[in-house]
Amino acid sequence: MKSPLPLVQDLVLIGGGHAHALVLRMWGMNPLPGARITVINPGPAAPYTGMLPGLIAGHYTRDEIMIDLIRLARFAGARIILDRATGIDPTTRQIHLANAPPLPYDIASIDIGISSDLPTIPGSTTHGIAAKPLGHYAEQWQAFVAKNLPAPTLTIIGAGIGGVELALASAHRLRTLGAQPQITLIDRSNSLPNIGANARTTLLRHAAAASITIHKNTTATEIGSHSVTLSTGETIPSDFTLSVAGARPADWLAACGLTTHQGYLEISPTLQTSDPKIFAAGDCAHMAYAPRPKAGVFAVRQSPILHHNLRAALSGTKFRQYHPQKDYLKLVSTGGKGAIADKLAFRGGGQWLWHLKDRIDRKFMAKFTDYPAMPTPQIPHTHAKGLPEALGTKPLCGGCGAKVSATALTAALAHLPPPTRRDVLSGPGDDAAMLRARDGIQLITTDHLRAFTNDPALMARLTAIHALGDIWAMGANPQAALAQITLPRLSETLQSRTLTEIMQAAAAVFTEAGADIVGGHSATGDELIIGFTVTGLAAKPIQKTGAKPGDAIILTKPIGTGTILAAEMALARLPGLILGEAVASALTSMARPQSAAAKLLSPHASAMTDITGFGLAGHLLEILDASGTAATLSLSSIPTLPGATALAAAGHASTLLPSNSQATDWRIDTPPGPTATLLNDPQTCGGLLATVPEDQAEALIQALRATGLPDTTRIGTITKGAPFLTVTD
Repeated sequence: MKSPLPLVQDLVLIGGGHAHALVLRMWGMNPLPGARITVINPGPAAPYTGMLPGLIAGHYTRDEIMIDLIRLARFAGARIILDRATGIDPTTRQIHLANAPPLPYDIASIDIGISSDLPTIPGSTTHGIAAKPLGHYAEQWQAFVAKNLPAPTLTIIGAGIGGVELALASAHRLRTLGAQPQITLIDRSNSLPNIGANARTTLLRHAAAASITIHKNTTATEIGSHSVTLSTGETIPSDFTLSVAGARPADWLAACGLTTHQGYLEISPTLQTSDPKIFAAGDCAHMAYAPRPKAGVFAVRQSPILHHNLRAALSGTKFRQYHPQKDYLKLVSTGGKGAIADKLAFRGGGQWLWHLKDRIDRKFMAKFTDYPAMPTPQIPHTHAKGLPEALGTKPLCGGCGAKVSATALTAALAHLPPPTRRDVLSGPGDDAAMLRARDGIQLITTDHLRAFTNDPALMARLTAIHALGDIWAMGANPQAALAQITLPRLSETLQSRTLTEIMQAAAAVFTEAGADIVGGHSATGDELIIGFTVTGLAAKPIQKTGAKPGDAIILTKPIGTGTILAAEMALARLPGLILGEAVASALTSMARPQSAAAKLLSPHASAMTDITGFGLAGHLLEILDASGTAATLSLSSIPTLPGATALAAAGHASTLLPSNSQATDWRIDTPPGPTATLLNDPQTCGGLLATVPEDQAEALIQALRATGLPDTTRIGTITKGAPFLTVTD
């Protein structure tokens, strides 16, 4: 049997800028054996700079201009950490993060762009919006446009190319919607530097035609909720204040001990900083050997050199040098579908240039739309009968999507003998086994998950929460945990790093839940698998047997994790949906512990379980079987994760879904549709499913939402009758 090659070095990309996005794509086409690649970025998607004015003008939808970093990382075989870097220590080779322990690296690269906020101006943080980072600006603009103000006032601080282009785009969008905007540009000097005279004249003519006012040789001194005060003493109205001026690097770059120029990291022709183990690209870097203005074109052109040199640094091969061009084609949109060009002797404008710009931009984004299909292992020509059917057509899911089917599990458990010890109070069937203890009942359960993310720390946190679900579902207080960890093949250094990440993340979850990690077992295998055996204590555990007709059915989390995770593995793409954002929402929901929810529900619940591999329908039917009751559900009341219904409608599903559906279809009456399909979707770190007295349901729902479970909902009612599930619209 051929085993995966060991991973021996860590490459960490800080930031999801254009250069790093292209490096990830190239890496996916040709990964370097033995290297583990990580990308750190605050959000799951990053906007493409060139298409931002088109989004503001209404020519593009948001999903058309966003690079889906989670989807890209999956293609590249990289782990992605959704966090913000706050520093880097070249001595210890550690990257400091805002919300996690320091991350070690062997080789690092920084491509975090710049910010255009103005922190020294009073009110800017509260009432102003920075054009960079671009993602937040795009979201705020969409929210502002949705207000449909008849005569909105906009102030843009900075009348360079970007400021004028965004002013024209804003004017076009608002006028298209029937508004009469008043737009003001403010600049500390003359407007439109770094552009040819003819192009400057043309842009200013477009601004005048759009009734855009330009205040030259002045600055903003204060930003209010609906006004901007100028250094001249004048106060102008402003419903939306945007800062395009004041571009500056992240503060932490100058504090990390590397050579900087005005806060920007100085780089050599090999794109290395003063520390050869750290590279930099894009706007956060300063090419001291060939200074150039900040422009996305340089990040794009740097990417193949950066990709080559990162591989060279990891493998000990020869470096290449990057030499930027002296000039480049500047295509500046004029609001509508028109543009002007500025490059050396070429000066021009018109609709044909906008279409040229559109083609260039769409060609760039196409690199992150449809990824080349990677070759899959072929089944040998001669093979045992049934092998293709057992292998299936989809990659094996991780998490609870990798569970054995309910039918196979039930058949296997049927052959187990009943408990014979007097201190063993339950056999297979409950969420956790019950053991007689001196002062009550001790519960014990075990769970492990096949990794569905390349981030070991996140995987450990989610597995710990998932394993605790059985203890919480029976109303017990977590007591102790044992870890079972199978690591992929790693060097001894990476083994230590990975185990440290896993145990730190798990310990944080168990400590918060009131349990101690008391030991465990580790091994090496072909892939990452993390598991925990957990004990808990309860005076009177809640079982599945107590549901009564008339009880309300409460669910504390939305469903859809199996479908979303399966879609991510398949690199799914749907118009209007940014898959990475759906994945990030699912991970956020999964990472919410339910200790507080269990404490609220335990005194009132007549029956309770957690939703895991057999889906909402399967686990509710377990309660109905144990209690001898039926139930009705309202399909429209069942909360679903963002994107889950659309992905289910497109045919994406976990590998366990067919088995789950086969086990429940004959016991459930439901209308057709994708939401109904999600009833059998296997959940990882799913919500608690509880039946409670009708008169207590609403108060409990409000209290549960206050614990940090905002999607808690009443989804149905327990009824009389043989165990059966009736689902209405």
